[in-house]
Amino acid sequence: MTDRVNVEKLRPKLDPFYRAVEGVLIGQRHLVDGLLIGLLTDGHVILEGVPGLAKTLAVRTVARALELKFNRIQFTPDLLPADVVGTQIYNPRSGEFTIKQGPVFANVVLADEINRAPAKVQSALLEAMAERQVTIGENTLPLPRPFFVLATQNPIEQEGTYPLPEAQVDRFMLKLVIDYPSRTDELAVLDRMGGLATTNDIAPVLSPVELEELRAATDSVFVDPKVKGYIVDIVRATRKPADYGLDLGELIQLGASTRAVISLHRAAKAHAFLAGRAYVTPEDVKTTAVDVLRHRLVISFEAEAEDLRPEQVVRQVLDKLPVP
Repeated sequence: MTDRVNVEKLRPKLDPFYRAVEGVLIGQRHLVDGLLIGLLTDGHVILEGVPGLAKTLAVRTVARALELKFNRIQFTPDLLPADVVGTQIYNPRSGEFTIKQGPVFANVVLADEINRAPAKVQSALLEAMAERQVTIGENTLPLPRPFFVLATQNPIEQEGTYPLPEAQVDRFMLKLVIDYPSRTDELAVLDRMGGLATTNDIAPVLSPVELEELRAATDSVFVDPKVKGYIVDIVRATRKPADYGLDLGELIQLGASTRAVISLHRAAKAHAFLAGRAYVTPEDVKTTAVDVLRHRLVISFEAEAEDLRPEQVVRQVLDKLPVP
């Protein structure tokens, strides 16, 4: 009962946030919901979409509406780990080293075109994502809270890119794929962007303290044991589909990890909270499953030959697995 009261009391606090963000972004509700799910569950998000779909604008807008510090890092092949986490600077007068913090010391970090940086840079970011801390020399420094990494990838331009390590990809809670807006939305964008409106026009509507309250309320959302079993079965079905009567074994080379179970559980709770409910339904799980699992599956050559994408394989699992 208390959990339901908390959700009913706190969920309306997000309404001003949605109004503020939709004052800048048009037709990107799924993107905004995904970013909020990441923020509410302390998870990172990887975003895939062609250039010009307002990915950077969306992140900057969300950060400003939530009164969070935002930094953008443009990943390039010549980027060094120190350009991300910071470095030590020698002071000849005192004979001591001082630490200059890098752009990763922010609440919201946009890693733009993350797959253009070499492995050393990606491993430095991995420590920050996994441990919420960075190591500079002999010093280990905690990162600000909350700490949220949003990375972007361009799906159509692969020249000069470095594949992300599987360990790093798995650290991202969600992968959101952004498509072109509808004709109606694009006309609205044209009308809206005829002026000079920017994210500077947005007044913060939620403080970090209020965000922590929303996180606590999200964490208190109830998940029935049958729904928990459904979450586990979805992930396990990607590893051994034959055990669940699914004829997908030739399509999946590597299934999702145990971290996927945790991520799907948290994402479903956040989705329920955004819907104003203090309990998770199977529909919450199905709605978030594709974004949680699409980057964690390694599909086979047979699937690629059939021009199947990981999200299509996930949808086949969801369509065929019994719902509690």
